[in-house]
Amino acid sequence: MTKLLTISVPYTFVRSGYFYFSRRVPSDLQAHYSCPRIVVALNTQSKQQAKTLAQAAAASLDVYWAKLRLARSEVIGQHLVRSGTDLEQSSLHTVSTVSPKLSEALDFYLSLKGVGRPVSFEAAARRACGYVFEVAGDKALLDYRRTDALSLRDWLKARGQAGSSITRNFSSIKAVFNFACSEWAIEAKNPFVGVFHDRTAGVVSRSPIPLISIRHVQKACFEIDDDLRWLVALVADTGLRLAEAAGLSKEDFQGLGTSLPYIRLVKHPWRNLKSDSSERLVPLTGSALWAAQRLLQADNAAHFAFPRYNRQETTSANAASAALNKWMKAYVPEGCTMHGFRHSMRDRLRAVECPTEIADQLGGWTAGSVGQGYGTGYPLEILHKWIEKAVER
Repeated sequence: MTKLLTISVPYTFVRSGYFYFSRRVPSDLQAHYSCPRIVVALNTQSKQQAKTLAQAAAASLDVYWAKLRLARSEVIGQHLVRSGTDLEQSSLHTVSTVSPKLSEALDFYLSLKGVGRPVSFEAAARRACGYVFEVAGDKALLDYRRTDALSLRDWLKARGQAGSSITRNFSSIKAVFNFACSEWAIEAKNPFVGVFHDRTAGVVSRSPIPLISIRHVQKACFEIDDDLRWLVALVADTGLRLAEAAGLSKEDFQGLGTSLPYIRLVKHPWRNLKSDSSERLVPLTGSALWAAQRLLQADNAAHFAFPRYNRQETTSANAASAALNKWMKAYVPEGCTMHGFRHSMRDRLRAVECPTEIADQLGGWTAGSVGQGYGTGYPLEILHKWIEKAVER
């Protein structure tokens, strides 16, 4: 088994289940080392992580050795260079400042930080770094300059990206850069930190849907009574994210024959959740309870609550959003969308003076304090009481 792992992961061997990096020092450079071979523990049992770490280490050594050879080579007029001059210091600095490329840092970052994260996490990091490659190229981390960051900002603005999108892209780039420098003990100032841009430029605020409009939408849902309207009605009185609702299975609906019906919202292979706090119990009442009853009564032998949006490997939340937003235009003020129900639910909970901690748990919003992370949260009975107050208002 060890031999197979060693062959599939170059420059490594396995001892007691853990990978070690191993590489022979070239004979012409052995005078710089105290032993002829470099052996370092990679502190991982994962073949994929070991491969990423070993590739990055090997690439760094290749660059470092090349610069050692360059610094040692004879250059015409080298004997005339005065000791302590900027030229000499620059030569020494070149030998000591070796860093991996951004692409290597990205792979390393994802191999460790991306474990257990949704597909969107990796997609966002690769997309953001891809923008850097397009504008400034794939360079060693220490070779990026402030001008590269400023050029990236201007390029993203020219592409028409909103301020919030530019912020997200820079956040991903900074995270990759900082993580690599920290893990590989590279002393460098991140040139992508503190780049100014207007974060509000091009950002369209999402308006809550007025209560009277919610009632009009619900009335239309009851009259039309099809799977699209069930989805709207379900979101209207729960505040679920549209992707959360569209990706439900019928098994996620619990207790419909009891006084405390609810949705057990969990991650699925076809639909992830935005964050850990998004995994929660969602009480069913009002139009949401009606929708749950109707879709479970539907004789379609489907595993999914909304089969039309789960015909591929992943839930087609964008398709649901486009169709439902178009239909709702006749019932809600201009600028209101399906996501507005989520904003409205927060306002409806405020209107009945629902405690913030309970509101956060109902909506799957990230906890605002350390204390909120302790314990298992409020029981279903308490959650049901408050959402009923908000819906019946």
